[in-house]
Amino acid sequence: MSGRKGPYECGLDAAVDVIGGKWKVLLLWALAQGPRRFGQLRRELPRISEKVLAQQLRELEADGIVHREVFDQVPPKVEYTLTGLGASLNDALAPLGDWGARTWPTWRPPTRSAIRTPCDQDAARSGRSVIRTPCDPGRDGRGQCPSAGSVAPCWTAQPFPSGSLK
Repeated sequence: MSGRKGPYECGLDAAVDVIGGKWKVLLLWALAQGPRRFGQLRRELPRISEKVLAQQLRELEADGIVHREVFDQVPPKVEYTLTGLGASLNDALAPLGDWGARTWPTWRPPTRSAIRTPCDQDAARSGRSVIRTPCDPGRDGRGQCPSAGSVAPCWTAQPFPSGSLK
């Protein structure tokens, strides 16, 4: 939460208050793939600090977007999942992601691997919004997989040619 809690000018103003910040939308996309532990989210978003990740998750939980489940076991286990409200917010954000994939090469050429892209470069060039694919050590941009047959985020080390995602 930004601490604001209304009154809002319109629905868009309220939505931006919930998802505002650099990392919340990316956290929503990561959680759309299923339950995640804190360490998994850190690996999927390597540029976020632990402090900021914890803060963003607390805010999303306070807004009813993310559910935090603490398991009664040793060592402690905590998982984060999207609530129904969070899943519906992700559905609303999908067109925004499609827009970004179609238009960012025209107004801000990519420089490096800061942009999360599909492992499937052909899918990326065709403009399909494929966020995650089964991990293949030869195509994940890093030459590694967490475990055989798992699904892993992919980051490209090379920028796409300008306009190639159209």
